[in-house]
Amino acid sequence: MPKIRRAIISCHDKTGIVELAQLLEEHGVEIVSTSGTLSLLTEAGVSAVSIADFTGIPELMDGRVKSLHPKVHAGLLGIRDSKLHLEQMQAHEWPWIDMVIANLQPVHELMAQPGISTDEVVEQIDIGGASMMRSAAKNFRYVTVVVNPQRYPRIMHELRAHDGDTSYDTRFTLAREAYECVANYDTAIAAYLKKQEPKPE
Repeated sequence: MPKIRRAIISCHDKTGIVELAQLLEEHGVEIVSTSGTLSLLTEAGVSAVSIADFTGIPELMDGRVKSLHPKVHAGLLGIRDSKLHLEQMQAHEWPWIDMVIANLQPVHELMAQPGISTDEVVEQIDIGGASMMRSAAKNFRYVTVVVNPQRYPRIMHELRAHDGDTSYDTRFTLAREAYECVANYDTAIAAYLKKQEPKPE
């Protein structure tokens, strides 16, 4: 398993992310990030590029479309041992993405905000972050997905111990946690919407 070369970082909870990003940078990892996280990282002196610069497409539709791009998901989902996948990546000149560090806004906190409307809740539902979590988790054989800041110390330990890589067991465990995270997120949204009255058009 080759070492991690490229990571996407997109975090609502930014606890500890600067320290982890600094360690990734020390190991030569290219860091791609979304706007809020990118600002924090660059202010801390971490070299990172925006998701828009990485894909070559600016954020669209008031930020609704940022990471939903084939360059991102092909980089996450491609099977490194597949000659066909490799040829297709080379044809587009797209690189592999070996790590996703992402977490979502706690949906219960969002729904509990005083006076918030159904439309406002729906507008804040995370699509891109959850999609990257799913893609990375599906391809855990090659990709590390981290959705919980409490896992950062373990990741940092493994990066140091394995010269910039993580173990298969860790990637499997983290993938399972990512799917649990997305499932709980979607379940909470579905339960919330079930209680709302639809507005007539």
